[in-house]
Amino acid sequence: MQRCLQLARQGLGTTYPNPMVGAVVVYDQKIVGEGWHQKAGKPHAEVHAIQSVTDKNILKKATLYVSLEPCSHYGRTPPCADLIIASQIKKVVIGTTDPFAKVAGSGIQKLKDAGCEVVTDVLKEICDDLNKRFFTFHQKKRPYLILKWAETSDGFIAPNQQADGKPFWISNPYSRQLVHQWRTQEQGIFVGTNTVLKDDPELTARNWKGAHPVRITIDRNNRILDTAKILNDQATTYIFTNKEDKEINNLKYIHLPPQENFVEQLCKKLYKRNLQSVIIEGGRRTLQSFIESGIWDEARIFRGNSNLFSGVKAPVLSNGRKINTATIHGDHLTIYYND
Repeated sequence: MQRCLQLARQGLGTTYPNPMVGAVVVYDQKIVGEGWHQKAGKPHAEVHAIQSVTDKNILKKATLYVSLEPCSHYGRTPPCADLIIASQIKKVVIGTTDPFAKVAGSGIQKLKDAGCEVVTDVLKEICDDLNKRFFTFHQKKRPYLILKWAETSDGFIAPNQQADGKPFWISNPYSRQLVHQWRTQEQGIFVGTNTVLKDDPELTARNWKGAHPVRITIDRNNRILDTAKILNDQATTYIFTNKEDKEINNLKYIHLPPQENFVEQLCKKLYKRNLQSVIIEGGRRTLQSFIESGIWDEARIFRGNSNLFSGVKAPVLSNGRKINTATIHGDHLTIYYND
């Protein structure tokens, strides 16, 4: 199962809207076939694993390990449960159950009905965590939300005064490149209006190979200039506004009426547009609004070595459980989950 997880992680950022899945075929205590889901619309992990077995005659004596319950419905590809049954595999070991309504236990039941021995919940917590974006989307009906910011050693995220269009860097170039890698792994990235006006960010993954995230911002009063980098043609951009919905090439203006629970309404809009994960950046006000709403899943916080002594205070994280730390050429990165 550890090997399944190792294989599955290779699909981070490329399998949306599907989950990441890895599979291995074991015969006589040896792995004889393996595969992972690489892209939506392409063969699933189980298909790659079974097809990679040279001698198909041994499948009836083999065990299939898979990190997520095999699908049982026709989507862009046929059901994996049917292939497993047709291959006469008699034992299947599954990491965790698929929360997607069209599967949700039906794949397991189909295998059992065909006479397969099915073992479930092997390394379940790790398998669940692997697909935390997919699970959050289907169980909570919203994207998986990652808060991200950089703060100085004395707890500030920006000086009181900065030139518009000139970002103030706290983290080093290596940390900033890591952020670009993160952008290729998530479906969207959100910043508030003031961040667009002050920093003029492009919000692409230009410093890492991979797909750009959907850029998301809010502009209720038409304050963002047409020359803003976030409006260029490098990536799809959602702009939430008081006005009616309209599309202009890669720009999608989405009506978001004034509401007290802005975070909740935003999540509903993004869920309807099938975004499974969003990085939340921006200023203190934007980040703190998500923290205070309780609607966030993960926080990634860089702490640099410099001091500002005064300025814009960093957000205050509540209910965060530290799960990992790292040092990146002097920057300290701490990752929290929302408990």
